[in-house]
Amino acid sequence: MKVLYDFSVWAMSGMLRLTKGGKSKLARLVKGREGVIDQLKTFREGFSGKIIWFHVASLGEYEQAKPVIAAVKKTYFDSAVLVTFFSPSGYENVIKKAQANVDLITYLPFDTKSNVQQFLDIVKPQMIFFVKYDLWANYILEAKKRKIPLFLFSASMRKEQVYFQSYGGFFREVLNSFDHIFTQNQYTLSLLRKIGIEQVSIAGDTRFDNVQAISESPKKFPELEGFVKGTPVIVIGSAWQEDMELIIPFINKYSQYKYIIAPHDIDEKVVDKWSKAINKSSIKYSKIDEAGQGEQAVLFIDNVGMLSSLYQFAHIAYVGGAFGKGLHNILEPLAFRVPVIFGKLRKVSKFPEAVISQGAGCGFEVEDAASFEKILVDLEAVNAYKKAVESADVLVMENLGSAQKIIDGVKKSFNE
Repeated sequence: MKVLYDFSVWAMSGMLRLTKGGKSKLARLVKGREGVIDQLKTFREGFSGKIIWFHVASLGEYEQAKPVIAAVKKTYFDSAVLVTFFSPSGYENVIKKAQANVDLITYLPFDTKSNVQQFLDIVKPQMIFFVKYDLWANYILEAKKRKIPLFLFSASMRKEQVYFQSYGGFFREVLNSFDHIFTQNQYTLSLLRKIGIEQVSIAGDTRFDNVQAISESPKKFPELEGFVKGTPVIVIGSAWQEDMELIIPFINKYSQYKYIIAPHDIDEKVVDKWSKAINKSSIKYSKIDEAGQGEQAVLFIDNVGMLSSLYQFAHIAYVGGAFGKGLHNILEPLAFRVPVIFGKLRKVSKFPEAVISQGAGCGFEVEDAASFEKILVDLEAVNAYKKAVESADVLVMENLGSAQKIIDGVKKSFNE
């Protein structure tokens, strides 16, 4: 199986190199990796101390890593933190500004034997953290061979994954290489123990720690105060066309709210299309001035980086993506103690937080315009909204502390 894996990685990296001349995501994935080794060498020339390496797939996994990075940096304050990304969408968003507690951000070279040897020879990490699922076999097996402490956290697995199949022995070896695996939930822990992995414990979802920190110190948008003017706001985050098809009829029917809409992809043509379908006045964020615009009922967010803090204005939130590639982060509005609505899930096991929120009474699943309207009407009934808000508070508070559990587990591994 390892021979097949190595061939697949080699073939993938070779085919991807054929795309590097364009501007597509695949082309950027290849182009961004040019010069990574030189970048690492330069960093190493200026820093001879210990390095702690975190690897994430993309932006969502980096958000999960942030609380753990902060805890690690506090504990091992004399070590540098290296974060590697696989996806250009994650890397390109994060590299735009300095990141707290991170000393270097770069791409991870493709998982070939030569790249792995060169990367580890240069970095010489003190310890390694992988986040959630982006597990590259050669890096992990070689690190294990070199006796570098390996940790996986925020693990959330499903029984249909290769690790749990009869033919998944090689990939089970990869999982077994970790000194400890910190899972999000009991289900994942049980799956791992069924295949003989015992170095595992439940730490929870580190995203709760991250979103709680955001809710305590959100970005300030004084220009939006004039738009809101005390009116209850429905914030629609990461909206896709499928989401807007059930939301627009509600907007056109109900005037007691204001609406802030953050599209998943900022496409001027799409935003203009939605604006024309809405029978209320709207404005784009780029056109709003410092005094605010109080006459419009709908505000379209036409930039990136605002959404997680926009929920501070929300009375109720809708988070998109469930009808398409996958539900986006519902923990962000819940951290502001805002009831959250989302589309009907195609794969429930991929989004345990959505199921948990429904059980807690602060998350609500809808499948069409009629059910969307019904949920909103029901939430405004006597005591229903208050109960949902209180449920969100309980859910968030009960799930804080994952990062500390992880760092305590790491220290225990070193008998500190």
